[in-house]
Parts: sequence; C-alpha cells; structure tokens
Amino acid sequence: MLTGTDHDALRRDFRWSFPARLNMAEQCLGHDPERVAIIEHDGAPRPVTYGALTAMTDALAHALAAERGERVGVLRSQSGSTAAAHLAAWKSAAISVPLFKLFGPDALELRLRDAGIRTVVTDSEGRALLAPFSDLRVIVPEEGLPEAGPFQTLETGPDDPAVIIYTSGTTGAPKGALHGHRVLTGHLPGVEMSHDLLGQPGDVIWTPADWAWIGGLFDVAMPALALGLPVVAARMAKFDPAAVARLIEDCGIRNIFFPPTALKMLKAADVSLPGLRSIASGGETLGAEMLDWGRRAFGLTINEFYGQTECNMVASSSAAMFPARPGAIGKAVPGFDVQVIDEAGAPTTGEGDIAIRRGAGSMMLGYWQNADATARKFRGDWLVTGDRGVIEDGYIRFVGRDDDVITSAGYRIGPSEIEDCLLKHPAVAQVGVIGKPDPLRTEIVKAYVVLRADHAPSDALAAELQDHARRLSAAHSYPREIAFLDALPLTVTGKVMRRELRKLAEAEIARTTEPNP
Repeated sequence: MLTGTDHDALRRDFRWSFPARLNMAEQCLGHDPERVAIIEHDGAPRPVTYGALTAMTDALAHALAAERGERVGVLRSQSGSTAAAHLAAWKSAAISVPLFKLFGPDALELRLRDAGIRTVVTDSEGRALLAPFSDLRVIVPEEGLPEAGPFQTLETGPDDPAVIIYTSGTTGAPKGALHGHRVLTGHLPGVEMSHDLLGQPGDVIWTPADWAWIGGLFDVAMPALALGLPVVAARMAKFDPAAVARLIEDCGIRNIFFPPTALKMLKAADVSLPGLRSIASGGETLGAEMLDWGRRAFGLTINEFYGQTECNMVASSSAAMFPARPGAIGKAVPGFDVQVIDEAGAPTTGEGDIAIRRGAGSMMLGYWQNADATARKFRGDWLVTGDRGVIEDGYIRFVGRDDDVITSAGYRIGPSEIEDCLLKHPAVAQVGVIGKPDPLRTEIVKAYVVLRADHAPSDALAAELQDHARRLSAAHSYPREIAFLDALPLTVTGKVMRRELRKLAEAEIARTTEPNP
C-alpha cells in the first residue's frame, strides 16, 4: 500500500516487487472469513463475507474443472458470483475472460472464438444470450453447484496468464489484452492514489461501471477485495441519480468511481451526495467547471485518473497529494514511468505520444495470439497509448487521440467492429463510422452509409440499420445517428478518410448551433 502523501517521495522510493508465487485469488481471499467482502444490493443490502465468497469460489472451481491455461468466459453483471467466477478461474490457473451483457451475438461470437472459450459462467439472462452457441458448456451458479470441499489453489507466478480483456481498436477485430497475475498488484498504487489513499477505516467502494470492463473489474472490484475492503455489487439497468443516492445511504458507500457521463447526469439532475470520502473519474478530462461543481456537490475534489486496457492506472490526480490542475489528468502514479515521446521514441518537452516504459506492473503480457499487433504497440522500450499529450510541471495534459477510437459514455468503441456489422445488412454498400462530439456522452457513434443501387435513403431504413447494429453488435455501441452519402471520402488505396467524416459532423453541429438571423 502507498504510505504518506508526498508524491515525489513515493515516486522516488517505489519499486515493483513480485513474489515468485503470486495468484490473484489468494490476494483477494486472504482475509478474515467473517469480514464483509461484497455488499450485494438488489433492493436491499446483503453482505457476503470473505468466508462465503471463498466457499462460492471453491464450489465454482470444482465445477469448472478447468485445465491450466484454459479460457473461461464470465458473462455476468455485478454480483458475488461474478467475482467468484474470476477467482475460481484464477485458482485453477485458468484464464478468465469478462464478457459484456449488452453484446449482441456477433460481438459475443468474435470473443468466444478468438479466445477459444469452451465454458462460460453466467446467469439465467446470460444463458439465453448464449443459446445460439450450442457447443458451449454453460454454468449458472444460481441453479446450484455440486457439493464440494475446499479447492487447492494451483501455483502460479506473476507473469502466468490470468485474464484476457478485449479492447477496441481502429482497424480489424477487437484485440484481447492478456494480463498476468501481477496485474492486480499493478493496479493498486493508482487505485489507492485516485481515492486519496484508499483503505482508510470505514471505506466502502462502488462504481456504476460494469465489471465486464477493466474499469469496473480492476479499478474497483478486485482492488477492493485485495485491500480487504467491502465492494458494493449493484447492477443498474439505467443510471438513476436518485437511485444512486439511496444506494450510497443503504450501503454506507464512501468511495466511488464515476465515469464522466455519470457525473454529467448527476450535475444535470442537480444531485448533491454529501458524506463521500473520495470520488475518482476516468475516461476523459474534466474541466474547471466540472471540478468546481464537484466540490459544491460532494464537498471534495474529484480525482481524475488515466490508463487503458493494455496498461491501466498509470496516472492520477490526488487531492491528498497535490492540487488538481484543470485540463490535466494528473501525475504519473508511483511505479510508472509515463513520458511524452517523439517519433524516435525519445522523451520530449513538447507535444508527443503519451507512453509508458516497459516493466510497469499493470502492463499486459501482450495481445492474445497476436504477436504483430503486440510489436506495433511498442516503440522501443515504450508502450504507446495512441493518445497525444504534453507534460507540464509533472502534470500530464491530454491533447487528443492519435487513432479513431470513439469514447462514448465511458466506453471505448472501435469503429471497425460497427462498420463490419453494418456491412452485413443487404442495403449497405459502404460505411464509415466516427465519434461525433456530444455534450453528455463525450461522443456518439455516427455512421455514414452508402447504399446499394436498389435501396433508397429513408428514416425507416436508418432505424432498421440502427436496430440491426444494436442486435448483432452491442447495445452500447450502435450508431445513434445515421447519414446517407452518395460516396465516402477514400484514400487512393480505398481506406475511409474518417477525418473528412469528422469534418462533416463538425459542420452539422455548427449548422444546428448557429443563431437564428
């Protein structure tokens, strides 16, 4: 754990130290069995002790009977059984793969096939989603598990594979970032820093972010268990500020990770949430106005943090350590060498690519079965994030992305996956997908479509294409706007020029915001 609030001293003295034997299940379950591990909330709070979580984990591990290195899918929302499914896989030296409930069949099939998943732990809702995949073994803990005793954790080390988390990309299919058992330890300094030394007496943490994403699973759920803190598991079908206030009161929540869109919705609803000790936010930079509102609404400074699936929690603000600087995403977390580098891979004082030096605790082992993509992610000793920025007085300021990934309501969405989905519709000849600026979601997914000769543009067809994408890909990433073009702007090699499509979107926004004469 981090000790003290002298950020410079913490950075100077920090060294990664991993034992030869390291298993994330042992990290998360090695606490007093009577202590509360998870507070499940579905109308009322229900505490789950570490003893009960261990028993659930062991029963699932016996039921999985997974081989070392086998990939196990986890298609569940926030719950004790969701945590137990990951822990059971790790106890078995298997590799867990979080899957999102809002994925459509195409998105699910891509991940199931790419990871070679044979078994999925889910619930009754997830069983229905998996019905098209008849070759899967499906385990639903709520339907009962065979009686079994303790499960002996298999021996693993810090670099033994433990979890694959799929990340969006700009070209081709999503890639699976493969992490070893050190990834949880690698997250702890940033999680502690972003919550002003998380782990204080009385701390109870929650996030509305789904545990299928690295932000929910490794920014909140697993770090809380590793630190011996209660984590709240409460699925929200739709973010509701009033329900959030009730949840905080019911469960005694003191620490929250709010994605920026959630903060904007709380601000719009004029909701104040006193009594919290820390709020962290990541995914986009908060401006001075949002920080000032946060101080009025919560009585504290929102701490921003930064990272990505390949190497997470690398930079953070911390009101306990140094003053927030509006427009900056904080300073490098102890244990992470974060620099802005030039094309040659050398640190620069000007604008450049935000990059993290090899050796960081939360850095991926590589992309799953994709050595070429892994090699492209690095520039010498640096993992290149794809984001542009500058460093001023130690503060990292995000300038913009160097790729076409769309950030919408806290999700990172790859345009290629949406384009591939729309191209399966018989009316679509060509398509280009971009992120269009949006005041609530940061960006919305917008698709520019060229139709086949026997189809004509219409509102009805646009709605049909939206439904097609929502059904096959994912409910969170379907195009909220569709525009029809006679032709797409293409390079000489036939690639869609998304920068030209973004100019079209910017022109549309300008027209709709122009004052009436």
